[in-house]
Amino acid sequence: MDEMQLALFVIASFIIIITPGQDLLLVMSRAVTQGSRAGIITASGVSIGLIGHSVLTAFGLGALLLASKSIFTILKFVGAGYLFYLGIRLITSKSHRLDLKSSQKVSPRKLFFTGAFSNISNPNITIFYFAFLPQFIPGNAENPTLQLLILGLFFAFLTFLVKGPVGYFAGILSLWLRSNPKILKWIDRTSGTVLIGLGIKLVFEQPP
Repeated sequence: MDEMQLALFVIASFIIIITPGQDLLLVMSRAVTQGSRAGIITASGVSIGLIGHSVLTAFGLGALLLASKSIFTILKFVGAGYLFYLGIRLITSKSHRLDLKSSQKVSPRKLFFTGAFSNISNPNITIFYFAFLPQFIPGNAENPTLQLLILGLFFAFLTFLVKGPVGYFAGILSLWLRSNPKILKWIDRTSGTVLIGLGIKLVFEQPP
């Protein structure tokens, strides 16, 4: 991966990570109800959960990419369709609420494992990895399995860099977030547009 591809990966990853999904809303909800520390601990659990998806994707998808360039091309187009679907779903989403039903205090250990389980038990994340990561692997890569694993782990690291501070500031700004759900709607619209753009870009890329 060259510097341009790496920069694109980092930018796209940050935009995707900040998209209000199951994990981000869990982090924010814990922070709003229990404070900044709870949000950061939950974010660390979410990031650890991504390691499992990274391993599964690398060794499953990496083997396919080694086996056939045709499969590589097919997966790229399937990935483009999935990114397009995610983008449309975000733009048309009407759910932008934090889960504030329970104000019961949860132990740090349970916060961590809840974050990890929320992530690792979500099959959509593995599907997303299958769709997203191959965009940044050259068709002639000698070891796509290793490159996929590195990208997956890097994505997990970036996830904590984003969601950790989100948890921290959500705790500080809890009252404001409770009264301004429109901020989540704005993030949804922006992120959805970016995902559609990535999907369109992928459709018009020439196969290796």
